[in-house]
Amino acid sequence: MKDFRELKVWEKSHSLTLKLYRATATFPRNELYGLTSQIRRASASISTNIAEGCGRPRETEFARFLEIALGSSSDVEYLIALSNDLKLLNGQDYSDLSDEAIEIKRMLFSLYKKLKADG
Repeated sequence: MKDFRELKVWEKSHSLTLKLYRATATFPRNELYGLTSQIRRASASISTNIAEGCGRPRETEFARFLEIALGSSSDVEYLIALSNDLKLLNGQDYSDLSDEAIEIKRMLFSLYKKLKADG
């Protein structure tokens, strides 16, 4: 069992979730149960699945939760792009959030590959 707080990828994904909560606070009210909710849930799912995987006794289980986190990171990457295309994010916010989502995705994949190689 690992402490998820010690993983840099968890720290970065948690930080991205906080930033997305702030960014989506400015989205139109009619998106509250649509895009706002979806992007918040998808971003929180990344760090949640990392944390849950860390609580599992076997590396294979941890790897499975990283696969789920990878899927959520792709969701977030797309939802950030959609938010930009709908003009709900300014250019700099889009660029920063997108870059962070891509970096997290790379980190997750790297950790996943390491677990599979060690397993």
